[in-house]
Amino acid sequence: MGRQEADAVRVIDAAPQLSPLSKTGSASTRPAWRDSMAPYEHSTWGRGLLDVATSIVPYMALSVLMYVSLGELSYWATLALAIPTAGFLMRTFIVFHDCTHGSFLPSRRANLWIGRLSGLLAFQPFANWRHTHAVHHGTAGDLDRRGTGDILTLTLDEYIASPWRKRLGYRLFRNPLVMFGIGPLWSLMLGPRLWSRSMRPRQRRSVIITDLVLAVLVGAICWLVGWQEWLLVQMPTAILAGTAGVWLFYVQHQFEEVYWESGESWGYADAALRGSSYLKLPQPFRFFTGNIGIHHVHHLSAKVPNYNLQRAHDENPIFRDVPVLSAWDGAVAVRLKVIDPQAGRLLTWSEVRARRAGVPAALPAL
Repeated sequence: MGRQEADAVRVIDAAPQLSPLSKTGSASTRPAWRDSMAPYEHSTWGRGLLDVATSIVPYMALSVLMYVSLGELSYWATLALAIPTAGFLMRTFIVFHDCTHGSFLPSRRANLWIGRLSGLLAFQPFANWRHTHAVHHGTAGDLDRRGTGDILTLTLDEYIASPWRKRLGYRLFRNPLVMFGIGPLWSLMLGPRLWSRSMRPRQRRSVIITDLVLAVLVGAICWLVGWQEWLLVQMPTAILAGTAGVWLFYVQHQFEEVYWESGESWGYADAALRGSSYLKLPQPFRFFTGNIGIHHVHHLSAKVPNYNLQRAHDENPIFRDVPVLSAWDGAVAVRLKVIDPQAGRLLTWSEVRARRAGVPAALPAL
């Protein structure tokens, strides 16, 4: 087991004490928030199967309807159908996401197989995504352990000290046209197809097997209806769902006064309560996103299934002071680019330029 995965597992299972909820505890004691979350960590067959019936089933049905519409209606009708189809694809991804945490259904085997099926629909290798996401949960908000399962974010000093090529690459990466244009296709369809020698054997097998199964499935669809038809149906759906998904993942940990600490100052519960946003979305967006906007609860306890997140938030006073974002706040947060650990906040490019006023001229400005 690698260092980051071991740290992630230890953080989640050992219940760290560096939190306002558990300052008097030790590594061997149970933090108070564990008891607060326990009633909501129980998954049920009824709610889980209802989620399947309102995510995977309508996504597949609408996808078929989009193929039928290509030959019967104008392509504008197909594009119109892509909007609700993308919504149900996002909801299918939430099913997959909960299954990777083992929180969706009471059965471990059922979580595994529903997760693999929904992962295929969302183009994600189950075991590999489960690993990187577990690392993300165990390291979110930790300056010393960035880089796995999160969005690349540099500190102010790191950005200033970087060569101009690296700064240019970082600015391009954080540009909204790249992040929300290329990013959705990369994160949803292209990036998950790749593997490396640094991966654990289980991760590599997960990626390779998923790629092979997807090649067979996509090949069969293209043989039945044509490769152009597959692109005309799948691409609009993937782009819409992927763009919304990338934005959601961005604003969950990229807001102005987001929590970032390092070393012994970092705490798991603090990172969940102060480093994860409560994104208040109106209906029907809460439905299609599976309440993932209630991200502070999810990061405090990943064992809480999506259908219990709202109740857990509403019934626990520990969540009264968490960072709350509206949809507009989430849109504005896209302007934030680098971390200033000393100020305890993220900065815009204009603020970065102001902070660089005393940097030697040898560093070319971008």
